[in-house]
Amino acid sequence: MKFTLSWLKEHLETEATLDEIVETLTDLGLEVEEVDDPAARLGAFRIARVIEAVQHPDADRLRVCRVETWPDGPDGPSQTVQVVCGAPNARTGMRGVFAPVGTHIPGTGVDLKPGVIRGQASNGMMCSERELELSEDHDGIIELPADAPLGTSYIDYAGLNDPMIYIKITPNRPDALGVRGIARDLAARGLGTLKTRAFEAIPGDFDSPIKVTIDADTLDGCPLFAGRVIKGVKNGPSPQWLQDQLRAIGLRPISALVDITNYFTFDQNRPLHVFDADKVAGDRVQGDLAGAE
Repeated sequence: MKFTLSWLKEHLETEATLDEIVETLTDLGLEVEEVDDPAARLGAFRIARVIEAVQHPDADRLRVCRVETWPDGPDGPSQTVQVVCGAPNARTGMRGVFAPVGTHIPGTGVDLKPGVIRGQASNGMMCSERELELSEDHDGIIELPADAPLGTSYIDYAGLNDPMIYIKITPNRPDALGVRGIARDLAARGLGTLKTRAFEAIPGDFDSPIKVTIDADTLDGCPLFAGRVIKGVKNGPSPQWLQDQLRAIGLRPISALVDITNYFTFDQNRPLHVFDADKVAGDRVQGDLAGAE
């Protein structure tokens, strides 16, 4: 079971640190298999400004950039370094993501060292999304808006500073297969307060055209089947926040309808599946339909 710290806090009011939450989960019998903390991997990457980008004198595809950085954060002094960059979008005045010498680049596995590229010193790197393992995009370096706060940690600016926790669930703890259940357990342990959730009942205004009956030989595997027909739905990409939430736990966004069902499966421990009503044939629950989640 995977969830992020921010997702947990949608259900749990708590001031506990990540370490305290992890320790308490293990103490409750929800063994923590892994914690992926973006701050540990990407905390050194900061927003910087390219003061000047000029053509490399000995390489057509390279540019020599003077980059203004803030190694101690936005409240500290700035520092100017020279970086040789091969990105086609590197240019004077742009703001991007800078990695100083000594930084481990997760997308390449390289630890940055001072270097000389075609006779020009290079101390650090302006990074692409692939180098930060944010996507497969490496056609150019990350380009940020003109008002991006210089010196700020990039993961804080981009809302990526959200640890992912992976816990091992034993067969006797199905209640922990949803973020809500995990939050309830932590609240009962005294680590915070479970937030109340109000759900408004939406009454149906037409009879379902799909009637469901469960075959007698299917009852053991599927004793109950509940569904609802919703008309006038137009499918498409899900909102960005939902895509980000699913990606954070290793799920690939598919479409709004599929992503919504996956979200509630992990959020409320309520496995759902969505069907196109025009393609549902017959009224009997059997075979693949009985096992769908």
